[in-house]
Amino acid sequence: MSSTPAAAKRCGTVAVIGRPNVGKSTLVNALVGFRVSIVSPRPQTTRHRILGIATVEGGQIVYADTPGLHAAGKRAMNRYMNRAATGAIEGVDVGMLVIEAGQWREDDERAYAALRASGVAMVLVLNKVDTIKDKSSLLPFIAKVSEGRGFVEIFPLSARKGQGLEDLQRALLRLLPEGEPQYADDEVTDRSERFLVAELIREQLMRQLGDELPYVSTVEISEFKEDGRLLRISAVVWVEREGQKAIVVGAGGAQMRAIGQSARLAIEKMLDRKVFLELWCKVRDSWSDDEAQLRRFGYEG
Repeated sequence: MSSTPAAAKRCGTVAVIGRPNVGKSTLVNALVGFRVSIVSPRPQTTRHRILGIATVEGGQIVYADTPGLHAAGKRAMNRYMNRAATGAIEGVDVGMLVIEAGQWREDDERAYAALRASGVAMVLVLNKVDTIKDKSSLLPFIAKVSEGRGFVEIFPLSARKGQGLEDLQRALLRLLPEGEPQYADDEVTDRSERFLVAELIREQLMRQLGDELPYVSTVEISEFKEDGRLLRISAVVWVEREGQKAIVVGAGGAQMRAIGQSARLAIEKMLDRKVFLELWCKVRDSWSDDEAQLRRFGYEG
């Protein structure tokens, strides 16, 4: 009596590319089932290439979340983020272009051109379909944006509501090469806890001060120490001007306390342990336009 051979496992990397604020990080977090990337309503929240690892039935998909590709700005930070996004395409197995359903802008075209130049198989994701009131407009839009562009699969979905994710994940797995998993089953990202903690603090800066403090802040972890069952964390919020420091600290330190409290709760939820968090705010003039300072704060590549 013959038995059916087990299907070979598949494993590979999917680069998640798109312009700022189309929901790439929300999508990666939903596919991985863990908050590997911070999310805020502000464009360009993601600054680094971050791997999210999904071990699923049939194999393992490694998602490379990237900063949003945008028209090159004059500052070193803008150049770094564009390098991080385009560099993430190199050596991947699949490129996933994420756009907002019903919209195709200049920066969408720029992201598509970067994918096309890489020569990888391209999948198109139309995110935020839940915001489209007239669903009948989707089919003509899909036909328009896909014509002549060579996408092997197209998926309308809502990352925020978790709609359409299973179909996307199955299709991506089929496109990956056969191979054994690169990571252990319980690994969800290539980033350290220190990095994730710094990002959660920066997320609260973006959420609570985004309109007043767009892109001039970063977070550096100065202490990360086990103390029995307690984790002691000290971090510095770096800004570029004394006026920006005043915004972060707030009257009588109230704003800093609010940021710290929200960040601490998010860290405790992620790490599932009690945390003691201390925050300071310091000034370093024009750090976001200084290549050496960017490297010091972990913006490499």
